[in-house]
Amino acid sequence: MTSLPLDRLHGGLDEDPVPADARPACALPDSELAGELPGINACVHCGFCLQACPTYLALEDENDSPRGRIFLMRSLLEGTITPDNDSVQTHISRCLGCRACETACPSGVPYGHLLEATRATLTESQRNPFVARLILAVFANRVLLSVAMFASRLLAATPLPTLLSRVHGRSGFAMAMLASAGSPLERDPYRTPAGGERGKAAVLLGCVMEGLFTDTNRATERVLRVNGYETVEAGGQRCCGALHAHAGDIATARTLAKRNVEAFERSGADVIAVNSAGCGAMMKDYGHLLKDDAAWVNRASAIASKVRDVSELLSAAGPVPGAPLPLRVCYDAPCHLLHGQRVSTPPLAVLASIPQLELVPLRDSDQCCGAAGIYNLIEPETSDAVLATKVANIAESGAQFVATGNPGCLMQIGAGLLRTGSRARAIHPVDLLDASYAMMKQ
Repeated sequence: MTSLPLDRLHGGLDEDPVPADARPACALPDSELAGELPGINACVHCGFCLQACPTYLALEDENDSPRGRIFLMRSLLEGTITPDNDSVQTHISRCLGCRACETACPSGVPYGHLLEATRATLTESQRNPFVARLILAVFANRVLLSVAMFASRLLAATPLPTLLSRVHGRSGFAMAMLASAGSPLERDPYRTPAGGERGKAAVLLGCVMEGLFTDTNRATERVLRVNGYETVEAGGQRCCGALHAHAGDIATARTLAKRNVEAFERSGADVIAVNSAGCGAMMKDYGHLLKDDAAWVNRASAIASKVRDVSELLSAAGPVPGAPLPLRVCYDAPCHLLHGQRVSTPPLAVLASIPQLELVPLRDSDQCCGAAGIYNLIEPETSDAVLATKVANIAESGAQFVATGNPGCLMQIGAGLLRTGSRARAIHPVDLLDASYAMMKQ
């Protein structure tokens, strides 16, 4: 990559009268961040993002707002601060990456891309914390991931996580998250039609979804078949790479993306159904992730174009109504579904299709719950502050269940409810629809 003159950072000569040949080059010309310069230039620092940003609302620090962080990004490229600056590391690390600022932004700043590129640039001078590196290594290794998920399932099947969920600190919260894994609704599997009139759908199994929400994955396959899709396998799937991209490990994210592109190409699927909002947002972005790889960009873009959240597919099909399910439910929108994928009404349509299910409003349902991948393990204090507001709003709603379509959100919200003694439980929307179908088959 060639060096970029500073007039590119400021948007033009009108803002900088110094002749072009006298301006210093970009301080980080070969960095991931330099490649996202057009996105940085799009920010006009209007401030519309402030009230959408959960860390700004919780911490009341301009440096912990989107426009404050973009100013830090610009400063890195200008060379007025360096990647090893503690303040930069702190404020960039505190970002949840919820992308609510993208929805609020009138200029279309691709903040998610900027954040990932910044973190990739920063990790070149300062590695992620040990816990983060360990988690990322496990999720990138198929054998280690299988062992970790098997051990987690064994532990989750015992009363221990619930008993230890009230222990103070991160260990207690981790136990509460594990106790909240899986669907809180029991139902028997039922026979489904073969489907096919709507085409072939391959389901992204995912890491945490297949490891800890196995029943939800099977429910996803059943409800797709009920609604006219033939489900096909995509062997050789890997982690989608979202955790790695969000943490700055872009190289691993790209490797994992390529393996998934190959797997879903072989499946012959017409659509790729994803029941994890974070994974869906990542896969829909594969074209951007591999934009500089000529051998992969077109293949990645083709796969990305097939990715749909499961609620998009179900709402397009109706969905087929099931048996009555007299429950009081509120819906919390996963950030990477609402803001990352701009999918808002399909999950509500799925819930509204269930007879006798009462859908009650949830205050600030578009606000982050504080999970954000592994953020709750790396920045626990900020995560807790964001979660506290979410749990209070759920209590205010009086709902028996809070439906949300992302494993991190399910476990984060579930842990918050459990530790506050709430009787409400977090559940995936697909599990509610599947329970309705199961009752119809009895």
